[in-house]
Amino acid sequence: MKAERRAPARDVLPKAPTGIAGLDEITGGGLPKGRPTLVCGGPGCGKTLLAMEFLVRGATEFGEPGVFITFEETGEELAQNVRSLGFDLQALIEKNKLAIDYVRVERAEIDESGEYDLEGLFLRLGLAIDSVGAKRIVLDTIESLFGGFTNEALLRSELRRLFRYLKDRGVTAVITGERGERTFTRQGLEEYVSDCVIMLDHRVIEQTSTRRLRIVKYRGTTHGTNEYPFLIDEHGFSVLPLSGLKLDHEVSDERVSSGIAGLDEMLDGKGYYRGSSILVSGTAGTGKTSLATHFAHETARRGERCLYLAFEESPQQMIRNMRSIGVDLEPCVKKGTLRIHASRPTLHGLEMHLVQIHKLVSEFDPGTVIVDPVSNFVDTSSALEAHAMLMRLIDFLKGKQITSFMTHLTSGGRAVEATEIGISSLIDTWLLVRDFEHAGERSRGLYVLKSRGMPHSKQIREFIITPRGVQLNPVKERKK
Repeated sequence: MKAERRAPARDVLPKAPTGIAGLDEITGGGLPKGRPTLVCGGPGCGKTLLAMEFLVRGATEFGEPGVFITFEETGEELAQNVRSLGFDLQALIEKNKLAIDYVRVERAEIDESGEYDLEGLFLRLGLAIDSVGAKRIVLDTIESLFGGFTNEALLRSELRRLFRYLKDRGVTAVITGERGERTFTRQGLEEYVSDCVIMLDHRVIEQTSTRRLRIVKYRGTTHGTNEYPFLIDEHGFSVLPLSGLKLDHEVSDERVSSGIAGLDEMLDGKGYYRGSSILVSGTAGTGKTSLATHFAHETARRGERCLYLAFEESPQQMIRNMRSIGVDLEPCVKKGTLRIHASRPTLHGLEMHLVQIHKLVSEFDPGTVIVDPVSNFVDTSSALEAHAMLMRLIDFLKGKQITSFMTHLTSGGRAVEATEIGISSLIDTWLLVRDFEHAGERSRGLYVLKSRGMPHSKQIREFIITPRGVQLNPVKERKK
């Protein structure tokens, strides 16, 4: 007898998209449709906000009305808390796209000795679901409902009844729960009856806070299993799917000018490849930022957008300082072709900086991103963590065909052909600027250590910063 062929495995589990940036990519399309998902974590990690955004996005973007059952906050309190994210709950309620029901649960009123069950809650759930034709529902939080139970057998039975009721109604449910000491939740049972479990974590390392998300389990489908940083801001949730980066980006043969004629000449007379990664390294005062601002000005002059991420100077200070070398950035900023985003590296953890850069790139849609300097990230983390973050950043920008330009401060006494964060292997074009002392005078020199895919000069050019910009003097021919 011939062996039967196995049908190719396919991911056919229906999913409800969350509309949350990055989360749908990690989950492969969203949360399990018509099934319960448990979102757990400690206080202040964002459980309620994630659940509410799931409802709001469903009602406004996917035509799925929702019900929010709250056991801790009134509807007015909840609406006020999420208004900072731009969610107008009252407007959705008036349009019959959202229903909020505050269920008051008092521990003293819970009597387990008789035939206590959740029939009253089921009745209220059913009425709320029918009132708006809900496809999505949130229960926030489950500890408030079951926290007074001491009979574990009854607790387990009622939990299963609740989850089965939600499945039978065909609603996509999100249940929030507080994290336990040794279990994902205080009861330690919800994770076993949930089809999907999402863990949120808000940790502080060396006085810097970072939020992380992890999908603990997801029945019937593949999903991302790493920890992913997420951000909560005025636009809601943003999750960074780190594992989604692959070496499959497109490349371009187009060249873009560096803004310095002598440097273009050293790079086959045409400048950098569009979408490539450029690194300028050197000790303090060698002119790294001057090279970066020339490239930013040239990009903006061509009418393309440039995002400048400054980690040492404010935008006003940078604009003032660059005028002294003939580079006026202010008209580009006013025109909107140049955006200078300045912050201290210690403002966020590394991966939160990465999430922030993703958001800025998505909002501004630049053709060039400049990071000045990347070496400052080592001050807030280890070299290994900084390397991992910058690798993800470079891959992200290459995937979008965005030219990246980074500066790196080399510590005195270190080899100039090395970086503390070890990103030289990720770079396409690497420029080195060095100090030279001769006859009591200090001068600068620039040379191209490498530039993949193009002929380039092997000579050291004299690097001069003048009131009219950077000049690279050609090397004089040796006398025979």
